[in-house]
Amino acid sequence: MFETLIVEDSTFFRQLLRETLIAEFPLMEVFEAVNSEEALQKIKTHPPDLIFLDIKLPGESGLDITKRIKNEYPNIIVIIITSYDLPEYREAAGEYKADYFLSKGSTTKAGLISLVQSIVSDRSVHFNNANGGRR
Repeated sequence: MFETLIVEDSTFFRQLLRETLIAEFPLMEVFEAVNSEEALQKIKTHPPDLIFLDIKLPGESGLDITKRIKNEYPNIIVIIITSYDLPEYREAAGEYKADYFLSKGSTTKAGLISLVQSIVSDRSVHFNNANGGRR
């Protein structure tokens, strides 16, 4: 089972992303968090494979959370999502070891699905290789 956590304070965007993921990846389990505190608690109790993380959150910023996640769980894939597609945010996301950076304004549904498909496929290959090709 591939598990994803969406950390986004916009209910509309969080639900839209969740519905898109579930429709395209029916075997994916999708969890949600609306702020940094809730996200960190969910990650601590049940680390997901993939996290969509908004930069602007109540509490700690998505960039700061990314740094903490990557220090404690380096194998979790973190995708920063933001409405603020600024060069300084892209640079900071890279410095804090985010795996991907997506702009809410320019990312298409097809592009998002393609990115997640490549991540899921890559994880599947790594899992199969680690288990001698067996699940």
